[in-house]
Amino acid sequence: MTLQKKSELIKSALSKGELCVVVGECQVKYEGRAISKLSAGDRLLVIKPDGTFLVHQGKGMKAVNYQGPGAKILVSDGDELCVTALRSKPIKEKIEVCFSRVDSVHSFPMRDDKELKLFGSERELSNLLAQDLSVIEKGLKPLKKESVMRKGSIDILAEDSNKCLVVIEVKRRNAGLAAVTQLKRYVNELRKRKGCEVRGFLVAPHVTPNAYAMLCNDGFQFFKLDYEVHNPGSTIKGLQKKQKELGEYGD
Repeated sequence: MTLQKKSELIKSALSKGELCVVVGECQVKYEGRAISKLSAGDRLLVIKPDGTFLVHQGKGMKAVNYQGPGAKILVSDGDELCVTALRSKPIKEKIEVCFSRVDSVHSFPMRDDKELKLFGSERELSNLLAQDLSVIEKGLKPLKKESVMRKGSIDILAEDSNKCLVVIEVKRRNAGLAAVTQLKRYVNELRKRKGCEVRGFLVAPHVTPNAYAMLCNDGFQFFKLDYEVHNPGSTIKGLQKKQKELGEYGD
């Protein structure tokens, strides 16, 4: 099949709004935020119906060049078959993929409007904990979830039985020094804002020895998070009763 025939297959796929996959030897040029050139090699080009444009090499997970949704796709043929992705916003960008040899062109109608459901995320675990903070410490009451700070946001802002503010940082995996540093930053910022004492809790399945030593040295506490992930959600061990919703607490 000639390059012209393969060019027509790509154009047909684009006009039908189908996923198009092209494999062959090509060069890749990019102009936009920088300028780059990838010399000839065997590549995989994926063009999605929404204009997403991906160039993959034969190894690695990431595309070596890509454009996000909304790119305008142009196809031309001659001595080479060139497929170009153009964007004008937020800046002008162009990826030009020129095939000297095309081994395969395939297109497929894609009907998939389902959203990915993520179970066991830190947000989900924070929401579960906020339902019953007594699993961490008796008397803890949630004040606000995802309280925005100067850099980042507090997972759960709570109040203990002595009316002291408590910052709770939740990690779904092993917590290291970065997690303790993050907690310390939030606590210190809140202390300056409110002018009062603020406690800190790091909640995670595990904490590294160095992180635990740092946590204790800063006067913070660690709570071991024991949870299971399943479909359609997650469960935290010891979390049984449902605490009042945030809006049910008085000022």
